[in-house]
Amino acid sequence: MPNATILLDTNRTISEISPLLFGGFAEHMGRCIYEGIYDPASPLADEDGLRADVMASLRELGYTTIRYPGGNFLSGYNWLDGVGPKDKRPRRRELAWFSTETNQFGTDEFMTFCKKINSQPMMAVNMGTGTIQSAADLVEYCNAPAGTYYADMRAANGHRDPYNVKYWCVGNEMDGPWQIGHLDAMDYAKKAREAAKLMKWHDPAIKTVLCGSSNDRMPTFPEWDRTALEYCWDKMDYLSIHMYVTNHHDQDTPSYLGLAKRFEDFVDTMAATLRYAKAKARGKNEIYLSWDEWQVWHPDPNQNHGKWTEAPHLSEVGYNLEDALVVAQWLNVFLRKSDVLKVACVAQIANIISWIQTRRDGHLKHTSFYPFKFVSNWARGNALDVLVKAPTYENKQFGASPLLDVSASHDPATGQQAVFIVNRSQTENVTTDLTWQDGAPAHAAEAWQLAGDDPKAENTWDNPNAIVPKKLGRLKIADGAMRLRLPPLSFTAIRFA
Repeated sequence: MPNATILLDTNRTISEISPLLFGGFAEHMGRCIYEGIYDPASPLADEDGLRADVMASLRELGYTTIRYPGGNFLSGYNWLDGVGPKDKRPRRRELAWFSTETNQFGTDEFMTFCKKINSQPMMAVNMGTGTIQSAADLVEYCNAPAGTYYADMRAANGHRDPYNVKYWCVGNEMDGPWQIGHLDAMDYAKKAREAAKLMKWHDPAIKTVLCGSSNDRMPTFPEWDRTALEYCWDKMDYLSIHMYVTNHHDQDTPSYLGLAKRFEDFVDTMAATLRYAKAKARGKNEIYLSWDEWQVWHPDPNQNHGKWTEAPHLSEVGYNLEDALVVAQWLNVFLRKSDVLKVACVAQIANIISWIQTRRDGHLKHTSFYPFKFVSNWARGNALDVLVKAPTYENKQFGASPLLDVSASHDPATGQQAVFIVNRSQTENVTTDLTWQDGAPAHAAEAWQLAGDDPKAENTWDNPNAIVPKKLGRLKIADGAMRLRLPPLSFTAIRFA
């Protein structure tokens, strides 16, 4: 049985953990909005047509912010279609996903939804078919006090008080040829700079997010990011990065479980690009990373074409145990890179590539729901610079990878600590000693473990609890250390008081 050691020291910190790392993403795609979070026909809907059961699970996940309304949908969306009396809102052909958009859910409904799940909104403005004027108008609609045209429109729609939306994405994936109104880096940078300028003239308190690379495989990566950053540096606060992964094609579980290396390399490249662009632009402000789309996305033959229907079933795929372990490692990377990564939004919050899938009478939680729940609720204060001594295993993509992937947090205000551990081995238990170098906590308040024998095992409607976390018994701390037995293919979350 392999042995490992995890060395913890609350004085050895990386950065304060931004609460915004635990955000979600809601796009008008497939059934994310309609029949996902908004479904007046469901017996589980509340007075606003919002699914009460889904919102309860979203609150359980602890989403701190929700990015909206897209996504590729954004680049063809006129936000004015989604406000005002519902019987006057237009039905549109939606070209990003070849669907029919009813516009029964829009900006005001989204704000109500965010309030009900205790999340703050992260709005996005259209840099495809949209203009810099329409972007500025939306900021006025959301944030200006009553007394001018768009603020009065909001008040007339029943919302006199401003929403005070703080975070604003200036477009979506504009580097992608698939994007409606795709621009090259400099053309996008010029448009984004002017849009952000007008938006901040309306409300100087807002924070703006510049479109970066859609993934690390783009032919323009990272030159796109450098170009846009240098031109827009003084008008932006964050750089957006996106990534989706899958094991569907390769069916190479050992490499798939080593993906944390790719995630870290992506962040490191972008961090270096930020430093270079700041120096080149002679920047005075700081720009951080916003990983505002990330997720495991397994291919679906119907994922891109809705056949002009309302709320088509697109990309509604299940998630298995190995997917949950990849998600857990992604979250570990968020903590380990918290010095430069300040915002993250998992795609998406219902049905579309989501951990929550709905029927009219209920919803299903997939495996990845649980690692996110524990990290988002327990990771507080500072991310710790953890020293891990563990054996390695070989895989095709990354060579020798450590058997354990670990992150930890410590909140100086409360004294609470948390440790999150993935055992990547498919066959080996790993005996692991947690050792505190600056004084151990009094006791382990709570510990949970998600594990199984089959990396392909997943929850289904017929067997919704096939892979769920199990609470561990009392864990003892003696002489500044605690010993754990980590089963193969496992995620372990421990909270210390």
